[in-house]
Amino acid sequence: QVQLVESGGGLVQAGGSLRLSCAASGRAFSDYAMVWFRQAPGKEREFVAWSGRSTYYADSVKGRFTISRDNAKNTVYLQMNSLKPEDTAVYYCAARAGFVIQTTRNEYKYWGQGTQVTVSS
Repeated sequence: QVQLVESGGGLVQAGGSLRLSCAASGRAFSDYAMVWFRQAPGKEREFVAWSGRSTYYADSVKGRFTISRDNAKNTVYLQMNSLKPEDTAVYYCAARAGFVIQTTRNEYKYWGQGTQVTVSS
């Protein structure tokens, strides 16, 4: 069992930055791929970024967002720069054993509660 808790969301102006954190507890964090999804009002939850032995990003955030992890702290981060109003969403972290890149929400068993990010224009 893995428990995930996100933090770091908030309100920021367009062009600004935020860093999200996701703290994990439970089984060996280093054995899990960690991912960020987001869900805007009225839209499906969509993949944002993946961290395993490498990283992988959705095209919409590539070059602006950076996912990183600190296995000693059992924490994954999402550094978000050059934020746009269309980045407004609830951001969720999720975990999955193994390091096959998966971008579909159904592949992930463990989820956090989400943190709201609002980007004003």
